[in-house]
Amino acid sequence: MMATHLFNILPSSTIQNEVPFTKLFHKPAIYNHLRVFGCLCYPNLLPVSSHKLDPRSTACVFLGYPSNHKGYRCLELATRKVIISRHVTFDESKFPFSKSISESPSIIDEPQLPVSISPLLRQIDPPQTIPNEPTPQVAPPQPPTVVAHSMRTRSKNGITKPKQPLSLHTDIISPLPTSHLKALEDPNWNAAMNEEYAAQIKKGTWDLVPRPRDTNIVRSMWLFRHKFGPDGKLYRYKARLVANGKSQEIGIDCDETFSPVVKPATIRLVLELSLSRKWPIHQLNVKNAFLNGTLEEPVYMHQPSGFRDPTKPDHACLLKRSLYGLKQSPRAWNQRFTQYACRIGFVQSKADPSLFVYHRANGTAYLLLYVDNIGLTASSTKLLQDIISSLSQEFGMTDSGELHYFLGIAIKRNSSGLFLNQHNYAADILHRANMTNCKPSTTPADSRVKLAANDGPAVEDPILYRSLAGALQYLTFTRPDISFAVQQVCLFMHDPREPHLNALKHILRYLKGTLNYGLQLYPSDTSGLIAYTDADWAGCPTTRRSTSGYCIFHGNNLISWSSKRQHTVSRSSAEAEYRGVANAVAEITWLSNLLLELHCPLSKATLVYCDNISAVYLSTNPVQHQRTKHVEIDLHFVRERIAMGTVRVFHVHCSHQYADIFTKGLPTPLFTEFRSSLSIIQNDAKTVGE
Repeated sequence: MMATHLFNILPSSTIQNEVPFTKLFHKPAIYNHLRVFGCLCYPNLLPVSSHKLDPRSTACVFLGYPSNHKGYRCLELATRKVIISRHVTFDESKFPFSKSISESPSIIDEPQLPVSISPLLRQIDPPQTIPNEPTPQVAPPQPPTVVAHSMRTRSKNGITKPKQPLSLHTDIISPLPTSHLKALEDPNWNAAMNEEYAAQIKKGTWDLVPRPRDTNIVRSMWLFRHKFGPDGKLYRYKARLVANGKSQEIGIDCDETFSPVVKPATIRLVLELSLSRKWPIHQLNVKNAFLNGTLEEPVYMHQPSGFRDPTKPDHACLLKRSLYGLKQSPRAWNQRFTQYACRIGFVQSKADPSLFVYHRANGTAYLLLYVDNIGLTASSTKLLQDIISSLSQEFGMTDSGELHYFLGIAIKRNSSGLFLNQHNYAADILHRANMTNCKPSTTPADSRVKLAANDGPAVEDPILYRSLAGALQYLTFTRPDISFAVQQVCLFMHDPREPHLNALKHILRYLKGTLNYGLQLYPSDTSGLIAYTDADWAGCPTTRRSTSGYCIFHGNNLISWSSKRQHTVSRSSAEAEYRGVANAVAEITWLSNLLLELHCPLSKATLVYCDNISAVYLSTNPVQHQRTKHVEIDLHFVRERIAMGTVRVFHVHCSHQYADIFTKGLPTPLFTEFRSSLSIIQNDAKTVGE
């Protein structure tokens, strides 16, 4: 194909040295697009990528020019797929297939043997028959003798393929289909697609209208997912019809897109309050939650693949409800739910807009909203059932009973209270990293290693690194013991190197040995807040910024924690520690407002423990000198809270500074002690004193 293209744009002697292209189309040929055949190239994959973490390009070999498209044909080296793209970067000095045939093992020059004659038989003389001789006894069969021959084989040249053992395991789970055509052939996914399409029709999600001109029409897609329970067993095949919102334009077919998400500290605080008060906690799931939202902008979508109306094949869907995938769908659903919740007596929290509080004479209830998952607790069973009945009349939802699996977190009641664990999620991360059978580690971070930005060579697969680092961030919901280590590897997601990958694998090896660990919540009569804050001064070897961390307890339960690198360089350890105190006081202020909205106001000042004496003095004494002028805002913020009587800062010895686990790698004995103090225990394990 490339040779034909070149012949058409080069002078030909058969037509008096004229160019065939010019003679046919009466315009000069263009040569600035020509590239060297077989060179290394990198096509742009962004328009066809299915995920934001997919690579924007990949190494390919230039094959030529397509006949029906303007662009270049590129052969992907990894998958041997042909990619056609107009935007390609070429490296005409490198040729992946430049090795000559003579350099590689070949049998082309070897003499060909007749097909009917085996090389083994050619070296064995045929047996001669002697008359009147007794028939010899037939000897038992001997193992075949390997006869050397001159044929060059793969094994002789050291070319082997890895053996792939045959798996005789019968999998009763239908695999995830690669397209809607494959899904329609599978009875399980076919039923799931028909269920989803019937729900869309019942909700009146769209109207079929003639396709308008000069209007953006978004593409419809099918997404497939296995839904597993807390025991790891499959309980549902989920097919979701979504709209591809990538082609939407702000101001034309979408406007505001922000939607609030419930904060992890809010979930833990509500669970702790309901546990201490012995309130029932239920979990609700909204069916097709986004379809309850209404659209304010006109949005057109192609008809769903596999369900095109045969009488109106050229019509488009004018969406009436917010469909999954649209940029404004989460906001539309949240507004719709907020309006109804306020109508039945709930008040939306100002500290966390995803929290709704019901406080009337007949009782109190807390409602947590996370997309289509709802956690509901109330002071009485009757009030709880009345609220569930009201919500079910307005939205299609199912009551899953006692809260046991919320947002991928297994919640188990035990003799001590509530145990929060993400065992299945952590095991899935190990499986994705191919480290299911790795050797366990006792700590998540090496106390002797400081990660720098430019250490070592770049990793081979940065996509996998970013995917695993992002997954570990969600695992910190119930595992504060890995917060510092995860924060460290997330700092280098833009350009991961081999030492960073080794640090990430160190975390995974620690998870391998602590899969059954989680956060334990206890019933508590005390309602005060206690905070521990620490900082690792100039801990980053590249930027010399400090890492600050804190942990905040409500009664005996760990509610909030953080491990974060500071935005600016601190000139002294006192400055770094004081910035950490300011961060902890800001979180305490937010938690105090949240408790006030939950009708659980704090009755005494919050105690903040810091192991730096200079930082303690700065918080209580109005000292202003040369070394503290540039931290004036943090100084006034903390001093104002202390003057109001809501916060008190005290010194604590470093042996009891639990926030150390959020700022640096610790040796195994100290790490184990602090981990136990944070109520990170093994499932069904007895705590000290029980």
